[in-house]
Amino acid sequence: MRDLLAEGVASVGARPGRLALTMLGTVLGIASLVVTVGLAQTAAGQVGRQFDAVAATQVVVRPGSVFTQSGEERATGRLPWDAEERVERLAGVEDAGALAAVDLDGAPVTAVPVNDPSAPAAVSPPVLAASPGLLDAVRGRVVTGRFFDAGHDARADRVVVLGARAAERLGVERVDRQPTVFLGEAPYTVIGVVDGVQRRTDLLDAVLVPLGTARADLGLAAPEELQVRIEVGAGPLVARQAPVALDPGSDDAFDVEAPPERSRAREAVQADLNATFLALGAVALLVGGLGIANVTLLSVLERRGEIGLRRAVGATRRQVAGQFLVESVVLGLLGGVVGASLGVLVVVGVSVVQAWTPVLDLPTAFGSALLGGLIGLVAGAYPAVKAATVEPITALRGGV
Repeated sequence: MRDLLAEGVASVGARPGRLALTMLGTVLGIASLVVTVGLAQTAAGQVGRQFDAVAATQVVVRPGSVFTQSGEERATGRLPWDAEERVERLAGVEDAGALAAVDLDGAPVTAVPVNDPSAPAAVSPPVLAASPGLLDAVRGRVVTGRFFDAGHDARADRVVVLGARAAERLGVERVDRQPTVFLGEAPYTVIGVVDGVQRRTDLLDAVLVPLGTARADLGLAAPEELQVRIEVGAGPLVARQAPVALDPGSDDAFDVEAPPERSRAREAVQADLNATFLALGAVALLVGGLGIANVTLLSVLERRGEIGLRRAVGATRRQVAGQFLVESVVLGLLGGVVGASLGVLVVVGVSVVQAWTPVLDLPTAFGSALLGGLIGLVAGAYPAVKAATVEPITALRGGV
């Protein structure tokens, strides 16, 4: 066995050019496998984080509704004015905020009241009533000024916060001079502008007033919607407990939109990505194996004279087959090691460029290197058998 291994390694190293070209197929195949599996796991992790950041951490509660015999939709419940405080007491809830549309009966929303009958009618931005916790619940940020707080809400102060696009439409660029917008003929002081809202992006086109102000001045009857930001995995629990916290006597009067369990969403994404990338890796490995088989078979045809000489001096069929099989396995192992190393470097490099967290399965990386040897073993089986069947006299007649 020692002589066989030494002879096989020497034969592989005797042709460095062919060695590099033969290894190239295996290197690319193994590298493709490691890269595809690594990027699949990394991409699944990034998608999972996106689920966790937005979709899997958001619950929406609305009053339930039924349709009457005449086809009219009628609400079966009403959100309380203190819905935000009630829901924030629940385990797993991080922020909550109430929201409702305000009907101004056709009154315009303007930055400067101008009475010009000849001017075309401009479309006014919508007016929404919001509780102080809404901005955190929808993951928004204040770009200038501030958001109204519980004091503004309790006192029913005439203040508003503008969405970024609504501020641009109304021509409000700064709030340090206390600009005013008019809801109809009533003036309201602009105290801030918000942007970067990840949930309810329609808020960027709206004028936001405190919930208490809308109740006192604008005739708002009740909140229409409750946005809740939760911890990852708390969706089913909050979905069960929120209606009870809002109205213990009529907990079935609310509709709750909750995310699926974290494991189901993430496992589904990972399964789809892994299946796709593994299929691509299998194709690359097949190409690498065929490359080894072709080159090894070509080597058998070119070395017929050497095979005949070995058989003539006493080498058995098994020894000849073993020599070519060892050469093929050595080629596969070398290609596997180089390919696995290259694949790991590619995964880490792509993750660094994209600012991702690389996810590498070490058993997969080490197993891929050994898989190169297995590919070499399978690919070299037929050429080894072909070499063992060469008759000495036929090979010697063909010349060395």
